[in-house]
Amino acid sequence: MNEPVIIVAEDDAAMRTVLNQALTRAGYTVRLASNRAALWALVTGGEGDLVISDVNMPDGSVFEILPRIRKARPDLPVVVMSAQNTFMTAIRASEAGAYDYLPKPFDLSEMVSLLRRALSEPKPVQAKQESDEQAENMPLVGRSVAMQDVYRVLARMMQTDLTLMITGESGTGKELVARALHEYGRRRNGPFVAINMAAIPRDLIESELFGHEKGAFTGAQQRFSGRFEQANGGTLFLDEIGDMPMEAQTRLLRVLQQGEYMTVGGRTPIKTDVRIVAATNKDLLKQIQKGQFREDLYYRLNVVPLRMPPLRERVEDVPDLVQHFFRLVEKEGLSPKQITAEGFAVLRHYAWPGNVRELENLVRRLAALYPQDEINAEIIRHELQHLPASVPAGEAGLKADQITNLRDAAEIYLRQYFASFNGELPPQGLYDRILQEIEYPLLAASLTATSGNQIKAAELLGLNRNTLRKKIRDHDLNIFKPN
Repeated sequence: MNEPVIIVAEDDAAMRTVLNQALTRAGYTVRLASNRAALWALVTGGEGDLVISDVNMPDGSVFEILPRIRKARPDLPVVVMSAQNTFMTAIRASEAGAYDYLPKPFDLSEMVSLLRRALSEPKPVQAKQESDEQAENMPLVGRSVAMQDVYRVLARMMQTDLTLMITGESGTGKELVARALHEYGRRRNGPFVAINMAAIPRDLIESELFGHEKGAFTGAQQRFSGRFEQANGGTLFLDEIGDMPMEAQTRLLRVLQQGEYMTVGGRTPIKTDVRIVAATNKDLLKQIQKGQFREDLYYRLNVVPLRMPPLRERVEDVPDLVQHFFRLVEKEGLSPKQITAEGFAVLRHYAWPGNVRELENLVRRLAALYPQDEINAEIIRHELQHLPASVPAGEAGLKADQITNLRDAAEIYLRQYFASFNGELPPQGLYDRILQEIEYPLLAASLTATSGNQIKAAELLGLNRNTLRKKIRDHDLNIFKPN
């Protein structure tokens, strides 16, 4: 049997040599191309059983000719390499027809393993290309190794309707992933409907999910379309699935098994056509052991698992995220800001117990409260010191799922605070000090949300404007006043 032939399209001579040597050692015959024209000539000449190509070539992007390659040779798998390791790269690779993509730098053994899999089961995909403008507005930001795993799973999931289970700590962006999967997937023309199980009273969950008929229960004055009906033809995002009551879990399992449901008080089954994406910050396997989550429902939902990494595992993404959030607040009318190199060093060494959501809130606060264009390390330290003590990196993952409300966060903070005195009591006046600590972030968050408008902030807080002014002075809050 002849050795498989791999076409390597790479304009960097050193990289071509490395790939040539690695593939030759793995038992492949290699054909080299240094630009798109040479690649196209090899492909149309019938050469190669697989192509591995860099995205950016001297004569243009390989994405521009991928649809032509797929049309000319639909059974030829194409793997793309890229140093531009963004979510958009993964999406464009998938929708342009690539079998997979490798973010540079990559492990050579991983590359060989991927090529073997691609040769054994090529997967042609309908070609479609996204614009650069869409790339700038991508919902997911980051080029870290941890995010590359997320991008690759999503790229493979775009052309399927498989159920996805997203796990991760609060604030890691689970709903953003679900929305990205919908907006760039095959159901993009349908509705995206999200429901948070933790935010709905237990006795209303079935009605919210499946709807109810007029007169089904006291207060049901008219027919209500549930989330399954609202999401028909699109995606239903079940957030905080771990907080779903057992009785509702039983009915959801029946719907997933049978593909149909009945409204509360209804008698006619309704066919369902939705893609399910679930998310949780809880350990569902532990909940199964405690009898709090159905094992059969878990396996129905956990078809494709995806873990969202906490921000402390991807601190190299902090600069990109900060710039992204500054661009967002600039569009909202605030002046552009920059953070100094020393400021970024402070951000990278912070544990981020609240993850990306906490970083976004900090950026919004910096943009709203500080008039200077450049934010230095001193300002950032000042803001971070008013936050609850960050959980050590080794413990944050264990305790983040306990923080479901302000009371839980306060309990965790106070346990750490009292423990820091090694059996002794803190200084007197603790009550006033704690109130002062919680008052600062509350005022800052309210002023951030109102873009520094003290009248609106006072109304939001339910305070007299003069009282708010006094508290601003007492806390030495810097107020940004938009033009």
